[in-house]
Amino acid sequence: MRLLFEMDKKDYADCARRFVRNSARSVVIADKKVAMIYSKKYGYYKFPGGGIEAGEDPVDAMIRETREEAGLVIKSESIREYGIVHRIQKSDNDPAECFVQDNYYYLCTAEAEAVSQDLQGYEAEEGYKLVYVAPHVAIEKNRNLGKTPYSPTMFEREARVLEMLIDEGHFD
Repeated sequence: MRLLFEMDKKDYADCARRFVRNSARSVVIADKKVAMIYSKKYGYYKFPGGGIEAGEDPVDAMIRETREEAGLVIKSESIREYGIVHRIQKSDNDPAECFVQDNYYYLCTAEAEAVSQDLQGYEAEEGYKLVYVAPHVAIEKNRNLGKTPYSPTMFEREARVLEMLIDEGHFD
């Protein structure tokens, strides 16, 4: 899979440990809009998907996480690799720890009918909601967020992937 870009803060020289948490995300485009998870609590957009469990294939993780977070049932025959975003930085929670993450993005389509979400505690608390949004709206919102408990790097990652999709003509 191609490397889309790296997000390397180069702020981890003093880190004694590495915490690796890879993720897999779906890119579902319909009618020039993209399926995103919207956090009602914090007002950000993210691609459906999440953490890859130990021993889990990234495609299987993307299918599972997209169904849980968004209620979208991915058509397996439609899945195409899009790219990886590699992120590395000092942990926000532990100055001795380095956070490393490969985010796998897959272009795919979903069944027309969504199923009910199966949200985890924090996802339900944030009011995760599936929306189809114009990419420019999500980019603008993610780059102008107020305070959240998350690293701004996450929101910039999603904005940059959306910009690449636009530049490559995926919304034409």
